[in-house]
Amino acid sequence: MTFQVARDEGLFYRQTLFDQAKTVVLKVGSAVLTTAEGLNLESIESLCRQIRFLRTTGREVILVSSGAVAAGRQRLGVVKQPSEPLKVKQALAAVGQGLLMQAYEHRFAEHGQQVAQILLTHADLSQRARYLNIRNTILTLFEFGVVPIINENDTVSVQELRFGDNDTLGALITNMIGADMYIMLSDVDGLYTANPAEDSSARPVYTVAKVDSQIEAMAGNSGSALGTGGMESKIRAAKMVAACGGSSFIGPGRKANVLQELFSGDLLGTFFLPDAIKKISGRKHWIAYVLRPAGFLDLDEGACRAVLERGKSLLPSGIVRVEGSFKVGAPVHCRCPDGRAIAAGLVNYDAADIDRIRGCKTGEIAKILGFHDSDEVIHRDNLVLLDRAGTSAK
Repeated sequence: MTFQVARDEGLFYRQTLFDQAKTVVLKVGSAVLTTAEGLNLESIESLCRQIRFLRTTGREVILVSSGAVAAGRQRLGVVKQPSEPLKVKQALAAVGQGLLMQAYEHRFAEHGQQVAQILLTHADLSQRARYLNIRNTILTLFEFGVVPIINENDTVSVQELRFGDNDTLGALITNMIGADMYIMLSDVDGLYTANPAEDSSARPVYTVAKVDSQIEAMAGNSGSALGTGGMESKIRAAKMVAACGGSSFIGPGRKANVLQELFSGDLLGTFFLPDAIKKISGRKHWIAYVLRPAGFLDLDEGACRAVLERGKSLLPSGIVRVEGSFKVGAPVHCRCPDGRAIAAGLVNYDAADIDRIRGCKTGEIAKILGFHDSDEVIHRDNLVLLDRAGTSAK
């Protein structure tokens, strides 16, 4: 089947990439770190011990950790409600974040490992200077032999500032640092061809060569307590990492010594190979994945072909409609007549000016606007194909 490579070939690829991985981002979900009562200290102890093991092999490790809200809920005795107000979750995170770090500090110290806390919102990554500053901070922590522990800053995040889930946050950090491998530990064993609880012929998928529609359709087959959305976010994250040349793994975080077994060559979980297509640059990853579109440009068929097939910049003549209100330099998504978003880019004109020059030739820009800053609405250097980046937009 196209979604798997042969077993022996898959084992070779897996082990080669595990052996070569020098920088690892490890994301651990609430299903592993917490219980109904709060933090699972036994799991945290096991995690710290295993991370220290990876550090002793000469690898750098970044930990993306959930658990702050659960820790705060336990401390305050707040019962979880079906539809909990955001302010309650933020208050719980404010209490729990310190407790979570205290647990990590104490147990990592037992293994002689220092740690540092980094709390992020989407706004921290959407500004290029701050994005690079975060990268430099993490690399400097590596120089000091410190393990960065990263979480979304739930205390201040509102909907428009959220990453959506820590799977996405971990993938963004992986690509930002240029890490070799992204490991997502959860309460699932990995991907299956069908739901094993309902289909006796279901088989585990050990190695994925490329995330496509066939793989995405398997998101509901894990039987995870996280639900379909949980596995969907992990597959999207693996797709993001593959596009930038990294590999990913989804597997059982509750399994004892799972990290030692993985790096020793044991066959468990689902491993995602890097994209065979040339990986996108760090800056284009930032445009495609980190920035959220401030608007949309609808293109005609000719412009779609020029962008998709010939690697051209976007000229005003191919634009038929402008949606949104945005300024010069804003991120936008480009859509074909069928509504499919094919590219993300940074515009050279604001929305009002693009609307005035859409459908016109470049030689008419100065006459229409009274100035001519660029022939291109989006230059190719600031344009990323979303299919190539391994993502899609609506």
